[in-house]
Amino acid sequence: MNIGIDMMGGDFAPLEAVKGMQQYLSGHNIPATLTLIGDKAQVEKLVAEHNIASSHIKIIHAEQVIGMHEHPTKALKEKKHSSIAIGFHLLASGKIDAFISAGNTGAMLVGALFSIKALEGVIRPTISSIIPKSDGGTGLLLDVGLNADCKPEQLNQFAIMGSVYAQLVLGIDNPRVGLINVGEEEGKGNLLAQATYPLLKDNKHINYIGNIEG
Repeated sequence: MNIGIDMMGGDFAPLEAVKGMQQYLSGHNIPATLTLIGDKAQVEKLVAEHNIASSHIKIIHAEQVIGMHEHPTKALKEKKHSSIAIGFHLLASGKIDAFISAGNTGAMLVGALFSIKALEGVIRPTISSIIPKSDGGTGLLLDVGLNADCKPEQLNQFAIMGSVYAQLVLGIDNPRVGLINVGEEEGKGNLLAQATYPLLKDNKHINYIGNIEG
């Protein structure tokens, strides 16, 4: 597998990206190939300083960076030589199998929709985060920052996507799905939560347990 990494995205880039890459490579006997996309001079210097072998990495130079405060669509259109734009071009052309960035979330959303597109029927993508439980189990929280405003139909799709992810990736049999709300009782919450509840309740593809309090 060939994984593309935006080395210029997120806080303290590219140093923290190099540290994460070093941790990954040291923990796998047969690691994936990593395609590092960013300022070649900076990345090469840090790779050398951290004594990272070049056998599993490839560096592709990107002369531009999309900042965290830039407008996603405008930035992708105007910065075709940015690390995010190059990453999605490589992904869409099949030269890498996955693309990761801790940078501009909106640019990642727009790039994904325009370059590789969503699965048929999916209205909007979502971002999830793994949440450790006090009993040692694993939970999945979504959405965690990609969508500011949603419709009930979108939350219903998020529930399906999250449930499938929990089963296939996290190995959780029959994962339970809850709607975060201000109270557990049916009928609680704002208009969005009240409209979403019956959709989730009638959804035969998920194991819906009702509202849960954050």
